[in-house]
Amino acid sequence: MLVVILAIIVGILFALDVNSSTEANNKGVSVLVAFATAVWLVLSVPWFLLEKKRPGLKIPPGKNIVSVGLWQLKEALTKIWHLKQSLIYLVGYFLLGDSLNTTVTVIATLQNEVVSYDTLTLTYLFIVGIVAQGVGIAAYWWLQKRYEISAKMMFNVVMVGIVLLDGWGMVGNWTNNFGFHHVWEIWLYQAFYGLFVCQWYSYSQIIISSVTPRGHEFLFFSLFTIVGKTSSFIGPFVSSAIIDASPGHSNNSAPFYFLFALTLVSAIGLWLFLDLEKSAREQEAFLAQEKARMAATDSE
Repeated sequence: MLVVILAIIVGILFALDVNSSTEANNKGVSVLVAFATAVWLVLSVPWFLLEKKRPGLKIPPGKNIVSVGLWQLKEALTKIWHLKQSLIYLVGYFLLGDSLNTTVTVIATLQNEVVSYDTLTLTYLFIVGIVAQGVGIAAYWWLQKRYEISAKMMFNVVMVGIVLLDGWGMVGNWTNNFGFHHVWEIWLYQAFYGLFVCQWYSYSQIIISSVTPRGHEFLFFSLFTIVGKTSSFIGPFVSSAIIDASPGHSNNSAPFYFLFALTLVSAIGLWLFLDLEKSAREQEAFLAQEKARMAATDSE
């Protein structure tokens, strides 16, 4: 569906001849905003009307809708401290997610330097990226199912892709021949990201479910979501400081030194120290302790 919408957008851009002048390009952007808004309304309004109500968890006595969130965060942090493998993944998930989110932001900055704000070209790049992501996700799913590869090993492969992506950008500090300095690299990046990196967002969630004790899914997924959202803005601040400290305050590739090191350390740590079988044993022991604690509380 998204590819079809993007194809329609390309047709609109050609009809407006957006490459003829800056004014035409700006007009094309305005038309696309209006078109995208209309599509959003057409596709989203029926969902809101037909969605069935799903009652959430009840607020515990003595808590309100504001305080319950902080209370649950405290509960999750307290419980995860007894699950060492879950804690290892929480730290690695934060660091690697921070690195990836920041990497995408830095590459987008470099892309704007290379491509400028050419609406038609950016739409083409978006199409390539979406198609590559569909192919990449399907290929990973097929390979895992066909050869019975564990989710942890597939996750490791994705981490290798992220390390290579940051290494690619880091090379750009040493030469102008490679490292997101050319238009062809931006096209290649869209394909590479879709085929080898975007699977992070699915496999990282699978690993979260693997390190979460039964019956505590809502609590732990909330904790990991908070950690994931936090990592989305810390990295860009660090990268901005690195760019400001670079000669001339203009080397937008400088953050890749930091990002490559962060990604490499995080990936090696998760690869070597995250053991899902050990995590399963820890969860069983944790659930047994929780059951005993609840029984003792009820008896009082």
